[in-house]
Amino acid sequence: MAHKEPPSPLLLVRGNNRRVAILVISILSLLAMFFLTFSPHLAIRHCGHGEQQRSMATETMSFSSGNTNDGGVSRRQARFTDLNDLTATSQAARNEEHVLILTPLKNAEAYLPRYFEMVNRLQYPHHLISLGFLVSDTTDRTVQLLQDRADELLNRDPPDDDSSSNNTRYHSVSIFEKDFDFELPEDRRHEFEMQPLRRSFMARARNYLLSAALKDEHAWVLWLDVDVIDYPASILTDLQSIDVDVVVPNCLRQTDENESMGYDKNNWMETQQSLDMQKKLDPDYVLLEGYFEFLTGRYLMVDMPTHLGKLDKVPLDGVGATFTLVKAKVHREGANFPPFAFQHQVETEGFAKMAKAMGFGVYGLPSYLIYHIMNS
Repeated sequence: MAHKEPPSPLLLVRGNNRRVAILVISILSLLAMFFLTFSPHLAIRHCGHGEQQRSMATETMSFSSGNTNDGGVSRRQARFTDLNDLTATSQAARNEEHVLILTPLKNAEAYLPRYFEMVNRLQYPHHLISLGFLVSDTTDRTVQLLQDRADELLNRDPPDDDSSSNNTRYHSVSIFEKDFDFELPEDRRHEFEMQPLRRSFMARARNYLLSAALKDEHAWVLWLDVDVIDYPASILTDLQSIDVDVVVPNCLRQTDENESMGYDKNNWMETQQSLDMQKKLDPDYVLLEGYFEFLTGRYLMVDMPTHLGKLDKVPLDGVGATFTLVKAKVHREGANFPPFAFQHQVETEGFAKMAKAMGFGVYGLPSYLIYHIMNS
């Protein structure tokens, strides 16, 4: 007798149940195809709980930015960065910590040659230095000169013996342009009445530059004015050795008679007189140093003794930015340059007040002297 095939499951279904059975079988087929196709990508190796965690962490940390080609399909991958390992220490060069030098500019064509001459003298590994510039409301050749010099700094041939020369390539150079349509005659830029508005625009420029240039490898941020014309080649390592959150040297200027006089009067500490005076002020009133129109009674660093130890530090409540070294974590945690009145200060002095309010230490070195160009 011929062998009969067993009836199909579909033939055993009667009436409306047949439609239901077809739907169920279709869904099961699709699920089977899905797991057969994607199971290699979803599979996790069999291992103990601790081993599985380490394996997954290693795979996550290996992610990087960019595109890869997998079976002809372009894929983007995640980028993992562990900021826990990013520290700023007193042995920055030995630990290969990156420094970001930031300089806002406006019509700076005349100052750039000396600026780059001094930066090139820095006794800090140049491959650990990044330069960032923000050019605003400029009418001269500042941008073109920066582009020309950047090409040289990034592509120059390394010396035959890197150990005996510091003329190596820089890590990066970034040039940004942002106009604020703020015009102020040069002969009025230091007038008392102009300062709150002028400093507010300067704060905005610094914040743009900081947010655009700060990258995850930077451990230190150095704010350097373009018209600072003389400082020791060892200044970066000297200031890093102090190992504080914010530190500034004492910026003076030399007269035509070769005499020194104070320049950066934004480096100061509060006194009881200045604190008592502030209790009577409107919260939006901005205090300014170095002007006879309104004396604050603060103790300016340019008036402190300069014959003590070069690296002896004093606590400060306000700083300028002629040469200000900041641990990058201070900026990352939110201390920037307020363009509004913050504890009666704006811009760099407002930054110092904000950093101190957040618990960071701000210090100055009265006997560590640098020099600014002689101007009004």
